[in-house]
Amino acid sequence: MDCWPDSPVRYPDPAVQVLDPSFAHYRLNLAAVERLATGFRWAEGPVWFGDGRFLLWSDIPNNRVMKWEEETGAVSIFRKPSNNTNGNTRDRQGRLVSCEHDARRVTRTEHDGTITVLADHYQGKPLNSPNDVVCKSDGSVWFTDPPFGILGNYEGHVATPELPTNVYRIDGKTGQLTVATGEVPRPNGLCFTPDESKMYVVVSGAVPREIRVFDVVDGGTALAGGRVFLNCGTGVPDGMRCDTDGNLWCGWGGGDGLDGVAIFNPSAKLIGRILLPERCANLCFGGVKRNRLFMAASQSLYALYVNGQGVQGG
Repeated sequence: MDCWPDSPVRYPDPAVQVLDPSFAHYRLNLAAVERLATGFRWAEGPVWFGDGRFLLWSDIPNNRVMKWEEETGAVSIFRKPSNNTNGNTRDRQGRLVSCEHDARRVTRTEHDGTITVLADHYQGKPLNSPNDVVCKSDGSVWFTDPPFGILGNYEGHVATPELPTNVYRIDGKTGQLTVATGEVPRPNGLCFTPDESKMYVVVSGAVPREIRVFDVVDGGTALAGGRVFLNCGTGVPDGMRCDTDGNLWCGWGGGDGLDGVAIFNPSAKLIGRILLPERCANLCFGGVKRNRLFMAASQSLYALYVNGQGVQGG
């Protein structure tokens, strides 16, 4: 790992590890991990804008959202202040949806740049600090609400939690906020399977940390049947996305040999790793063909072309 950031990398890139023969299909032998930008404090929440060919991601402690342009490589500030925005995604109309730690809310940026508050209270009480967010094909918005943004002043502000750490759903038509599940202590990253029949949720309140999988029930409005998909051992999972084959690509931490991305098949078998010199907090697929993995990792932004595609909308 002494080749960062500017030294040449031997093909195939040794940072991309095939741990099961099934992952060999996804590694491009003539593609390497690229460090696109560095100099941030805690990079999170990458989201791809294919129509503009740019990526946005959060730099939480610096209270800003950054922008990287694919055609030129230019890096600029997209939004500052950002209310210590963490997770981001796009809805099916192409609008930016963000989790704001400091304002303790989920917002949508309209096409004209105005900001709409989607959720900031539940049953009259303020949310904790919305963390990560995904949108379903029916227009609903799902997000996790752990307390991390109100535990200190580094990525939010100190406040007393008034609600359990729920996973919430915002109805796409009525805007009604409901609890999808209250069974997850400190839920973190989340994503749907390709057919949206199940949802994975990172359990940051478990020791060791877990990834749980839930069935999407009640006409696609709630989660039930939660069970442990993966006991993460010494690893630290965070944000994650599925590819079109149902593999789970997870931002991962835990030190040298673990930091980066861990890839699991639908049977929870570890099939590959992408090793980075920094802990990866979150990721997304993008690029013209959704075959480029963007990784927000501590102080830097990385990318890798793979022989696979991310689920549309992820």
